[in-house]
Amino acid sequence: MGFRCGIVGLPNVGKSTLFNALTETAAAQAANYPFCTIEPNVGRVAVPDPRLRRLAEVAKSAQVIETQLEFVDIAGLVRGASTGEGLGNQFLGNIREVDAIVHVLRCFEGGDVTHVEGRVDPVADAETVETELMLADLESLEKRVPNLVKKAQQGDKEAKIQASVLGQALDLLRDSKPARLTQPKDHEEKLALDRAQLLTAKPVLYVCNVDEGDAATGNAHSARVFEKAAEEGAKAVIISAAIEAEIATMPTEDRAEFLADLGLQETGLARIIRAGYDLLHLITFFTCGPKEARAWTVEKGAKAPQAAGVIHSDFERGFIRAETIAYDDYVALGGETGAKEAGKMRAEGKDYVVQDGDVMLFRFNV
Repeated sequence: MGFRCGIVGLPNVGKSTLFNALTETAAAQAANYPFCTIEPNVGRVAVPDPRLRRLAEVAKSAQVIETQLEFVDIAGLVRGASTGEGLGNQFLGNIREVDAIVHVLRCFEGGDVTHVEGRVDPVADAETVETELMLADLESLEKRVPNLVKKAQQGDKEAKIQASVLGQALDLLRDSKPARLTQPKDHEEKLALDRAQLLTAKPVLYVCNVDEGDAATGNAHSARVFEKAAEEGAKAVIISAAIEAEIATMPTEDRAEFLADLGLQETGLARIIRAGYDLLHLITFFTCGPKEARAWTVEKGAKAPQAAGVIHSDFERGFIRAETIAYDDYVALGGETGAKEAGKMRAEGKDYVVQDGDVMLFRFNV
């Protein structure tokens, strides 16, 4: 699994249209009224990586298996969601379960689609949703932190860790800032913050939904969103949901020419994935052989045993070594045999930090 991201935003900004296009399904009904999406729709897509196909060619693999990305189309948030307005409580619960938030913002004027607040202002829209998430987190922490402080004063070590990092998050929220700006002082505090599942601690990717004519360059609305993202350490991409919907209905071989005519080099899905991987500090490694070539996802900084564990827990438990070849060497030298003969296959131990593009074979014993 690559990562799980929830598509959020105000009603009628193009969330369900984008979800349908990205997952190439009609699973989410796209309609011009609020709360069209009630139960979250979930779709998995293959992560495009041209390196995988090249590896399969070199290894003469019978099957190619991409890593997967999961999109969750979460119903539109409205003002008051933190207190249960609309379908607030359900929406907030859905957001807690994702790794990152893909926040779709309307950056197009006119059209037949009515904006729920009667105007086009993507930055204000972003702030409306963020405010509801902050209010929900604030209510949660104002109940939890005082109890943690009491336990910490009584000598509870775990409570002391939680009180420290969640107290910092509470201070930020009281100052109208998201919990993702919290700075844990060590690994234990980071784990405590992660376990708290705060809504505003989730990484955010802003998706600027523009008209077809602005898909290549963006517009004044998307420029403001990019400024906001830069200020808060988030990411932003420009997409036309209408274009993505059209691409989804095309034969694969026609897509590149269609994109080129619009001044685009890649699909919106590819841009979202690349930005998402960067946001979540993810990298890809590969396993390769005659049966299959396969892509796997790990966090940047993961060591060889952790990467082995992504494939199977036994691989991590009984890890001996990882026979590793860099992607460029694997391709240039014609695969595993050529790389081994040229001295480019390395035997890496438990402390080896996996690099993006590594082709790995794990030796283990359980």
